[in-house]
Amino acid sequence: MKIREIAALLDAKILCGEDMLDTEVHDAFCCDMMSDVLAYATNQSVLITGLLNPQVVRTAMMLDMHCIVFVCGKRPTPEIVSLSNANDIVTMVTEHHMFSAAGRLYETGLLNGA
Repeated sequence: MKIREIAALLDAKILCGEDMLDTEVHDAFCCDMMSDVLAYATNQSVLITGLLNPQVVRTAMMLDMHCIVFVCGKRPTPEIVSLSNANDIVTMVTEHHMFSAAGRLYETGLLNGA
């Protein structure tokens, strides 16, 4: 699935990384605890979270994730968006809750590879 398809499915607003929307992704991981992401996420390309701090981006960087989706309409700070942009991570915001965002993506074939 392309990142642009994820944005469309989630009615998301792209905050940075527009030039990478055609990147193919196959897995996702939903979590607010970055220690759990580090411990349990494997091969994920998309991080779905409601946590708003720079550690989210740093965690995504460590795991070579391509995209971060912030749920519940939560808006990351300019610092977070800048850090994502500098590290080639597509960042978007959706009004959907984590559960419904994950469900929409799962229904269309995006898996949790853990």
